[in-house]
Amino acid sequence: MPPPKHIVSAAAIVINDQNEILLIKGPRRGWEMPGGQVEVGESLHTAAIRETKEEAGIDIEITRFCGVFQNVEESIVNTLFLARPIGGQLTVSNESLETKYFTVEEALRLVTWKNFRQRIEYCLRPEMQPFYIEF
Repeated sequence: MPPPKHIVSAAAIVINDQNEILLIKGPRRGWEMPGGQVEVGESLHTAAIRETKEEAGIDIEITRFCGVFQNVEESIVNTLFLARPIGGQLTVSNESLETKYFTVEEALRLVTWKNFRQRIEYCLRPEMQPFYIEF
């Protein structure tokens, strides 16, 4: 099968009852929100739920669609959701070296890969949603 022309991903900004954000520490990009590529035949929100379970061990409920970041040059579409944890236990996987909840301030300081911090900030600001950002 030839490679797809476009890549679609889904990520979740998971906020617990203490208003802390779940981050995973990936082997390539450091601290980030859980997420990844949408599989063939999979919905966006189902992908965000699956990726969070695979990378962090947490079951989530999607509470809101936030928006889209599109990397036009590389044909990548990133969809973002807000979610809350509803079960599971924090674990690590081959995609996550560490998993932990952080205060919003700590999370924003730790996320340094490209525009991932901006993605979290936009998801935390309902007045900006839904957003569509091209870069």
